[in-house]
Amino acid sequence: MFLSDEGFCVMFPSMFLGWAKMVAERFTVDLDKPLVFQVGHLGEEYQEWIHQPIVCVEGPRFFQSDFWEFLTRTVWWAIPTIWLPVVCYVLSISARKGLTFPQIGLIVAFGVLTWTLLEYTLHRFLFHIETKSYWANTAHYLLHGCHHKHPQDGLRLVFPPTATAILLVPLWKLLHLIATPATAPAMLGGILFGYVMYDVTHYYLHHGQPKEPTFKHLKKYHLNHHFRIQDKGYGITSSLWDRVFGTLPGTKAAQKKL
Repeated sequence: MFLSDEGFCVMFPSMFLGWAKMVAERFTVDLDKPLVFQVGHLGEEYQEWIHQPIVCVEGPRFFQSDFWEFLTRTVWWAIPTIWLPVVCYVLSISARKGLTFPQIGLIVAFGVLTWTLLEYTLHRFLFHIETKSYWANTAHYLLHGCHHKHPQDGLRLVFPPTATAILLVPLWKLLHLIATPATAPAMLGGILFGYVMYDVTHYYLHHGQPKEPTFKHLKKYHLNHHFRIQDKGYGITSSLWDRVFGTLPGTKAAQKKL
């Protein structure tokens, strides 16, 4: 049985001690003020601070500017609405260039598998990179630290479409360097489809109440990463690459035996 978002706030009152202010050794973060340009001052204390989560649905304010604040907030349904038509379009390019539907299906499947590896690699080596300088802390907070500090912030769970569009440009150019003109669009479509499934799955694991066994396991697996063992369990849509690379979190029973 999983707790609702409101249930988290009730069941973990200790996490809300210091809601108005979280104190580091040399700097105090005021949670009533925009956070982005504060967190860099935490220095070496930043990593400890972001891993003391505030588990409530209300997200913090990032910027004083309403314009920049707006750009940091994305509703989950914007991701499939914007990107699934793009997936269909690039797949149609491969079809017009002569690929058969079975060929496109195989390339898309390979693209999805490629995405799962990217998902794992980015999460492990970029999103969880340790920082301590002002600008490195600030950049990391915008990229992923905010999600660990406020894991139930529903408007900052999916990647902003503007940022995704910017990243697709070099990816498109890279695929054209390593693949044929016919296969590159299908490969991009597979990777992009994998990304869409990742983002909507990630949102569901935080805000849904799954009853199907696979998603119940994934929710437990991901919340374990947030609240118990944050340096393990980097996979979101599956534990495949955690198994391959040895970052599968141990069970509580196994830890008791040690």
